[in-house]
Amino acid sequence: MNTERTALYEGMFLFPQSATANLQAAIDHLKEVLEKCDVSIINFSKWDDRRLAYEIEGNKRGVYFLVYFNAPTKMIADLERRCNQSEEIIRMMVTRAENLPTEIIEANEGAQALADEIKVRGEQKTEKGINAASTVSRKEDAPTPVEAKEEAPAEAEAVEETKEAAQTEETEEVTEAK
Repeated sequence: MNTERTALYEGMFLFPQSATANLQAAIDHLKEVLEKCDVSIINFSKWDDRRLAYEIEGNKRGVYFLVYFNAPTKMIADLERRCNQSEEIIRMMVTRAENLPTEIIEANEGAQALADEIKVRGEQKTEKGINAASTVSRKEDAPTPVEAKEEAPAEAEAVEETKEAAQTEETEEVTEAK
């Protein structure tokens, strides 16, 4: 007879802002930690990306993940130990969520939104790679240092002419005022 008690929990996990560069890796790491503790995930979402109230381990911003899960009560201490040992998770907080109505838990479902964000970030990385390649080709069109030095006197002359024209106008205005 198995009398192992399980309970519903709400967990908030904080990752450094650098996790936004590869959200999928952060998600996989968190799910791996949870699965090692015999947790059955009910709801998983990215809660927010925000500025921290104070600097934690050199991080001024962080990414929060909100997870609702069922777990054996004796495994919560193991979960806390694993999160504290993780080099990727900065902080974590787990509370019992049995008092929460199921509507609130279901309303926090963010798996699809998270998948969409990962997809968009992947597309942006691809576009940045294309833009970086086009930037390199633009740099090839830029003048060489020798050409830039030859163009510099012409630019300096244009600036001087503009200054002289402005001074001439000021002199004329002063003369007319007298």
